[in-house]
Amino acid sequence: MASMLIPITVFVLDLIAFALAVAAEQRRSTAVIVADKEMSNYNYCVYDSDISTGLGVGAFLFLFASQILIMISSRCFCCDKPLNPGSSRVLALVLFLTCWVFFFIAEVCLLAGSVRNAYHTKYRTMFTEIPPSCQTVRKGVFAAGAAFVLFTAIVSEFYYINFSKARDSFQPYAAQTGIGMGTYK
Repeated sequence: MASMLIPITVFVLDLIAFALAVAAEQRRSTAVIVADKEMSNYNYCVYDSDISTGLGVGAFLFLFASQILIMISSRCFCCDKPLNPGSSRVLALVLFLTCWVFFFIAEVCLLAGSVRNAYHTKYRTMFTEIPPSCQTVRKGVFAAGAAFVLFTAIVSEFYYINFSKARDSFQPYAAQTGIGMGTYK
């Protein structure tokens, strides 16, 4: 069986990424429309804290680091000695593909949420016009990223365990594999 250092490290990195993504969801930017004090007939948007952008980027980087670590340690499923045929190899392949799909969705949610949260509208409108749209990141973007971080963490742990089982149980065929060239009687 493989070393337990890799799964524990990956679990800790994924746990940190999950916590940062949940914190980013809780600390999303909000905006209010405020009347301009100098020119009384203009409105503009005032945004509060922008910390969720940093939290989302942090979650993005921790999840990226854990995925890189698990893929380097398993040699990305293709660059090592052959795996033992059987259910562990098949399950490792399915989990490998699922892990990458979940990872991609989580990274897109975290990156899109961080970019969208960092964007603030800068224009003003008059009272007679439609009030400015104080655009903020939609509720649930970071939460979806956090959910897929959790899915990625679970699937990558199972992937590494099944990959290790299939790799460690491989026994090359030790008998003679060629055709015997003896005389025919």
